[in-house]
Amino acid sequence: MNIGLCYDLRQDYLAMGYGEEETAEFDRPDTVDAIENALRTLGHTTDRIGHIKQLVSRLANGDRWDLVFSIAEGMFGIAREAQVPAILDAYEIPCVFSDALVNALTLHKGMTKRIIRDLGLATPDFALIETPADISGVTLPYPLFAKPVAEGTAKGIDARNKIKTPAELDAICRRLLTDYRQPVLVETYLPGREFTVGIVGTGEKARCVGTVEIVLLGTAEPEVYSYVNKEECEERVRYDLVHGELADAAEALSLAAWRGLGCRDGGRVDVRADANGVMNFLEVNPLAGLHPAHSDLPIICTAAGIPYVELIRMIVESAMERVVPLRSAFARSTPSPQPSPSREREPSRLRIEPHGAVR
Repeated sequence: MNIGLCYDLRQDYLAMGYGEEETAEFDRPDTVDAIENALRTLGHTTDRIGHIKQLVSRLANGDRWDLVFSIAEGMFGIAREAQVPAILDAYEIPCVFSDALVNALTLHKGMTKRIIRDLGLATPDFALIETPADISGVTLPYPLFAKPVAEGTAKGIDARNKIKTPAELDAICRRLLTDYRQPVLVETYLPGREFTVGIVGTGEKARCVGTVEIVLLGTAEPEVYSYVNKEECEERVRYDLVHGELADAAEALSLAAWRGLGCRDGGRVDVRADANGVMNFLEVNPLAGLHPAHSDLPIICTAAGIPYVELIRMIVESAMERVVPLRSAFARSTPSPQPSPSREREPSRLRIEPHGAVR
């Protein structure tokens, strides 16, 4: 199978003048190398496409692929992670990972939590701050936790985001509104242990590949899985594979969230225990990082004894279930004075089935 690769390289955006934190979600060249090598080991051919504008150019030139493996995060807008899947949908080219709807929805943490709550799953009570005037309307009990509503890689999060007083709430919300130019999610702070659950597959075939506890070391910023703790995770964080009742509770919640939100192929769900030890949904990442040693999902797999190539195989096999032969909707026939049966064209490429057709 000919698989195209879409990605945003951090070094490219740094060269354009963007800052370190602005580009934190983007990938290193060795991440793309690792994915490509794994795909080739699995017998596929690969074609490096690059970022969204390079994809648009290639499509305009007539280039096509059987499947696109996209880890492109996008640069602009709350729906930025949905841009590549949406373009590929227009060209009927299958894309690995969740579709445009899910990627747009889940980047907005507030909207995601509303659906999680509607599904009857535990998640901290929350308020959405869209303007400074909204801050005084927060009635949740302290301590609280605040973060930008549509960022990943813990951008905007440090030890100050745990809030104990109204004055701290006002200060942190105003800072985040100014710095990130988007709403702020304020939620009840959960004092329990934090876990991240790795998932592969789609719908009823989705399964957990492992659960690790996020253990902050003495060198870490305390109490929060912050931006700097994630960036320097090798020195600040330990990831402990867990089993038993803790893992069972985390995985049951995570799978219910994954399926309820319609996520596909592979990703992660972050959960944390409340004061009573009850697991609560924090966030879902349907476009998880795939650096073999630095990203959480491969770290989970490594801890669980799953090789990197096997992780990529499981992800691609899930996506390949949506790939079917393309046949023309309108058969062509040679003009003739007498009516003649139309001839169906042979499959010329592959397409994705309509959204929701796969279970």
